[in-house]
Amino acid sequence: MSLSKSKFLAIFLLGLFFATTQSFAQREIDPEAKPPLKDRMYFGGNLGLQFGTVTFVDVSPLVGVMITPRLSGGVGATFQYYDDSRFQGSEGSSYGGRLFGRFNVLPNIFLHSEYESINWETYDFNVEDFRRTWTNALFLGAGYFAPFGSRGGANFTFLYNVLYDRENSYYAEPYVIRVGFVL
Repeated sequence: MSLSKSKFLAIFLLGLFFATTQSFAQREIDPEAKPPLKDRMYFGGNLGLQFGTVTFVDVSPLVGVMITPRLSGGVGATFQYYDDSRFQGSEGSSYGGRLFGRFNVLPNIFLHSEYESINWETYDFNVEDFRRTWTNALFLGAGYFAPFGSRGGANFTFLYNVLYDRENSYYAEPYVIRVGFVL
């Protein structure tokens, strides 16, 4: 990608990030109107693709519901496939689920908490072989919601895993940055 295209993309993404309208982290609801459940629900998630020497596919859908105008919660699932052709035994998949809650501090700024459990293949040095294991994470953090359209938007979330264990964690670092979309 040329330097001018890179600069244009960076300016466009920053503009999208800072272009806000009156919106809440997923949807705005009027509690006086007593909207039905289907009107308070939102759907979204993350999709990640990388191909080449290292192949990585991440599909992580979520469904949430606005409980109050400022509080929402939901569930999500994760499936990831990876293959690093540089190393033997570095192909596999992981899967799991999560429960999350969000509280809108400001119209576009939210606090986020999430409990996640992931099943993945890790190397066991005691038996010198790979084995599947479940790893849990408790993420706390905050995020920014950039709305587009009447219902949708992008979430930029910065999280810290308070259960991080360098020896047994699914993630290489306790910090996780996510970009996702909701409708």
